[in-house]
Amino acid sequence: MDATQGLDIVVVGSCNMDLMAYVSRLPKPGETLEGHRYETGFGGKGANQCVAGAKLGARMSMVAKVGADDLGAQYIRNLNSFGIYTKFVYQTTESSTGVAPITVGDDGSNSIVIISGANLKLTPHDVQESLSSLKSAKVVVCQLEVRRDTTLEALKIAKQKGMTTIFNPAPAPQGQPLESDFFGLSDVICPNETEATIMTGIEVTDVASGKLAAKELYERGCAVAIVTMGAMGCVFMYEGLDEAEHVRPEPVTQVVDTTGAGDAFAGALAFFYARYPHLPVKEKIMRACEVASASVQKPGTQKSYPTRKELPEKLFE
Repeated sequence: MDATQGLDIVVVGSCNMDLMAYVSRLPKPGETLEGHRYETGFGGKGANQCVAGAKLGARMSMVAKVGADDLGAQYIRNLNSFGIYTKFVYQTTESSTGVAPITVGDDGSNSIVIISGANLKLTPHDVQESLSSLKSAKVVVCQLEVRRDTTLEALKIAKQKGMTTIFNPAPAPQGQPLESDFFGLSDVICPNETEATIMTGIEVTDVASGKLAAKELYERGCAVAIVTMGAMGCVFMYEGLDEAEHVRPEPVTQVVDTTGAGDAFAGALAFFYARYPHLPVKEKIMRACEVASASVQKPGTQKSYPTRKELPEKLFE
């Protein structure tokens, strides 16, 4: 049997090894703090979103590039452990596997530095080769931790093949604004509040300003614009709405670690688009919010993402 048959989702994006330091609070500029725990983990926005979808039960494929080094080999084994199809996780001798030092405060806040490494060696040609073989996928998910032209090529090919495209513009584009094609090729765009602020010039600090930013993003040409806002939930805009709407999940009793929550949301959203296409857009978004809320109640990134068994069955009806 062809292993690519029956795939639900392809994620084109990054693989980083997370180097996590846990401290009482985030240090101020120039300050040295003593931490109380150190861990390594598997991260990168692309791979996080891929794992989030896989843990919910979707059949996933990852398109990425890691180094031809121990970390790269570890990463491929990690993806395989979740049942993710990894034929198109390329290895290169031109750069090392990407890493991300992360500082996590006791209140769950975090600060992240990304050293992209091999992620920036993923090319449009690699995407053309991989997506030409992954024809059965229903959804393609992209971010901005690989080359911008590579991401744009993935969105173009996905649209040509009739796949649903979900674009998480993270990290936010600095300096040169996104080309208009990114919006026209995205069925769904889902930045967080910080990214939406940078992209629209509207400072997103509350639900009202989030709605303005969502409307601005929608008017640039995407079918659905979502702005995720942490504990405030998210706001969204799509055709037929007079103004953006707001959804908020049930309050979380204890926030342990918010690292990767946005990726849990994006991966879950892709899952609901692929497996439950009949659901209204608002319901897909609400369910993805519930998955993201569950993820912040455990430490780490990928290991914090819930499986289907750990979530209310009503999310899968």
